[in-house]
Amino acid sequence: MADVASVNMQRFGVDVERRGDGTVLLRCPEPLAPVPASIVEMLRDHAAAHPDRDFLCERDGSGGWRRATYADVLRAANAIGQALLDGGHSAARPVAILSDNSINQAFVMFGALTVGIPVMPVSPAYSLMSQDHEKLGMVIAHNDPSAVFVDNPAPFAKALAAIDMTGRTLVVGSTDGAPDGAVSLSDWLAVVPGPALDAAAAAVTLDTVGKILLTSGSTGLPKGVLNTHRMMVSNQVSMTQVCGFLRDEPPVFVDWLPWNHTFGGNYNLNMALHNGGTLYIDEGRPVPGRIEATIANLKEISPTLYLNVPRGFDLLLPLLEADDEARDALFRNLKILFFAGAALPRNLWERLDRLAIAVKGERVPITTSLGSTETAPAATFMNWYPKSAGNIGLPLPGNELKLVPNGDKLEIRMRGPIITPGYYRQDELTAKAFDEEGFFRIGDAGKLEDDDDPAQGVVFDGRVAENFKLLSGTWVHAGQLRLQAIAAASPVIQDAVVTGQDRDEVGLLAFISLDGCRSLAGEDLTPDELVVHPAVREQLGTGLAAHNRDNPGSSTRIKRVLLMTEPPQIDAGEITDKGYINQRAVLTRRAKIVDRLYTGGDGDIVVIE
Repeated sequence: MADVASVNMQRFGVDVERRGDGTVLLRCPEPLAPVPASIVEMLRDHAAAHPDRDFLCERDGSGGWRRATYADVLRAANAIGQALLDGGHSAARPVAILSDNSINQAFVMFGALTVGIPVMPVSPAYSLMSQDHEKLGMVIAHNDPSAVFVDNPAPFAKALAAIDMTGRTLVVGSTDGAPDGAVSLSDWLAVVPGPALDAAAAAVTLDTVGKILLTSGSTGLPKGVLNTHRMMVSNQVSMTQVCGFLRDEPPVFVDWLPWNHTFGGNYNLNMALHNGGTLYIDEGRPVPGRIEATIANLKEISPTLYLNVPRGFDLLLPLLEADDEARDALFRNLKILFFAGAALPRNLWERLDRLAIAVKGERVPITTSLGSTETAPAATFMNWYPKSAGNIGLPLPGNELKLVPNGDKLEIRMRGPIITPGYYRQDELTAKAFDEEGFFRIGDAGKLEDDDDPAQGVVFDGRVAENFKLLSGTWVHAGQLRLQAIAAASPVIQDAVVTGQDRDEVGLLAFISLDGCRSLAGEDLTPDELVVHPAVREQLGTGLAAHNRDNPGSSTRIKRVLLMTEPPQIDAGEITDKGYINQRAVLTRRAKIVDRLYTGGDGDIVVIE
């Protein structure tokens, strides 16, 4: 196997404390370096040092790029901050953002951050995909923003009409389709900053709430997670301590991940900001018909690091493999590839390695971490070639992990400057989120890759509460079995949930990998055609039969599989705020499909003998 490219990254190891009850504490031996006073201080510093460097770029209407330099963003932030103060807005109520990623959204975001007003970016799906806008209405009513920003109001007309805007200022990037009474962002950008801005900016501290980020809310009202300036800057400083290459040259991003999510809005956007880099807003998405826009952008812009979810890489890979120009552009200047949200299937890992070798003659480091909306987001980092899929690395500087026995699993808990102080207007949930030592209960499970060598990292072991029992009373370790099934059936399955609670045998609801299945079929078939294709069926059956021979127990043997063509739906809560499959939500929403898996003999059901 080709060597991995040498990249300026540190591996600090880990300090370990073992307790008599089986609890294991893991601490980074490297202390957190000094941090900036706020997110906005980073913007001010870069605007002073290199005012004309591009910070954010987005496609304009002519196919070119609209560019905003560090000086542009700071100037806009100061004007909008003053406009917010002039309008009587304060930290008592957030500014809600309903739009997709855009330069205008960044202006509003940094304007609010400058004067200590939290921003609350809301998933556009609540506005654009929902039929009744019930969740959006709940979010607005509970969090009570004083202002709502919509960049392009026309697509949001139904959503805006469905929510109570009494006592709220509607701010629009475009007046086309704007309701009566809306304020144009251009008017705010024309405001001249004064002494009030300076006073408000000086009052912002590390403990000032910068963002209220919403969890998926699959079981009710989405939780509003308080993200302080301390959380966000600490995360970025710890990352640069590990990833020295970020300091060596300004990073370049081509990124689609939404800013209402901690991965896109805290990890990627703030990483570009902290290191004086440039982020190109990718209008593409990891779905057929939109991934092509990502390819077009990559042909123009060669990033120095590229971050995505496994589903994104799955859709991107066949296009890169078929287009040498796009492949070469992506890997030409690339330092690392980063994935999060789920384990990267080994077949995707190997294909990325092959592309890197074809361009650079060596592999590019592939990295990941574990975190959540409550951790701003990265608490761990993995920057070596792991033994197991699902390795999430070790704590970053300043952070601690506690692995606590919980039933048949080890529950992961976290402590450090990146951890949220709690949930907005939900004190009861806040109290339940922390243990007696102040560790945050993230809800995930983990285990040491090598109990004798903790420096090999922690392996993600599913959600604490996702295990279940068969009718026999035998426990099924759903998270572990899911990863094993995906690997065994490669390249058929992109993701899956494990079924069998209160039943006699284990099954899978399997989300197919379109590219993987098409490679087996040898033709560009539809999803409905792929799930019944003989080559796909054969690979699935052969792979899982081999798994069953090695794992013959009732809790590990997979007896039946239903191949699904509809991917997990974000708006339905089937994807968590961390990007993972929400086992409970999928099984609830698709309960009739689960019944069919055990009772039906339809063509999309595969019985493993």
